[in-house]
Amino acid sequence: ESDTASEISFQFNKHKKTPSVGSHSSDMASVSSVSGSVLSVYSGDFGSVDAQGTVEFALDYDEKNREFQVHVSQCKDLAVVDERKGRSDPYVKTYLLPDKARMGKRKTSVKKRTVNPIYNEVLRYKIEKMVLLIQKLNLSVWHNDPLGRNSFLGEIEVDLASWDWSNRKLNWYPLKPRSLSAVNGVDHRGVMNLSIKYVPPGSLGKCPKNPPSGEVHIWVKDVKDLLQLRPSGVDPFVKCYVLPDTSKKSYQKTRVIKRDTNPVFNHTIVYDGFHTEDLKDACVELTVWDHEKLTNHFLGGIRLGLGTGLSYGISVDWMDSTQEEVALWQEMMSAANEWIEGLLPLRSL
Repeated sequence: ESDTASEISFQFNKHKKTPSVGSHSSDMASVSSVSGSVLSVYSGDFGSVDAQGTVEFALDYDEKNREFQVHVSQCKDLAVVDERKGRSDPYVKTYLLPDKARMGKRKTSVKKRTVNPIYNEVLRYKIEKMVLLIQKLNLSVWHNDPLGRNSFLGEIEVDLASWDWSNRKLNWYPLKPRSLSAVNGVDHRGVMNLSIKYVPPGSLGKCPKNPPSGEVHIWVKDVKDLLQLRPSGVDPFVKCYVLPDTSKKSYQKTRVIKRDTNPVFNHTIVYDGFHTEDLKDACVELTVWDHEKLTNHFLGGIRLGLGTGLSYGISVDWMDSTQEEVALWQEMMSAANEWIEGLLPLRSL
């Protein structure tokens, strides 16, 4: 039923505090650095003002330097955030979607006490033109609060595939409320189809020691609707760790599937060394990556566990399973020796 069966013995260290995931490998470190800053287009939005006003900008692509340029000129008639003082301190922020984590955000300087700010700044992205044409530009205006309680003032979303690149002139555009595509679709990273099973110690056959310790089986079937980072697609593969162990003993991976945003892996991983009581403190982390020569790019992942925030009494940030992930893990714990199937959305870990 599967092309590969990887079996690894897993030993828990119940007394040693495990460092955070981000410190164990270059790939995982990149996930950690991403998750702290650009997980949401609307991160830090504490405002309740209605979007109004206009923004003047122009777009250009520098073929020689392979650089996308957003010329932000000015805004007019923005909403007033602090009505008591009659002020807003606006700045402009841009993302390239859907892959905001890889491309990052750009933003202008903050203009104090004005609803008609003048910027005359250029926000730059080093990116190939063919990759740019499968992105959308999200340009939003924000009020800057010294305590970080920033307020959303309006946005515009541009489909770069249909943009008229001969138009390099500054033009005015009305600012709109939050777009449904950005709110609901920005963090859609695809879905993983998998099954999991727990085999308790001594539960197979007549021999009381078969198996000698408990086993967790993970059958990664396929993934659908991955982010397309390049016109040719992506070269995805799946990594697996059983946390808190992030050593090479715990690390397993599937093969790489070339140029496919709907890869079929059909790959089974078996971890032994599990006692039944370990299931409430362990977490199976499955992450999907785009394989490239110099560095792999994170596409999304899931964490299967109880999501309690604790592992062997120690507070850990990776014990953060969603309700769907927790439900799958709980069903596996209560149905020994049975495959439990799930279809789970990938997320930014």
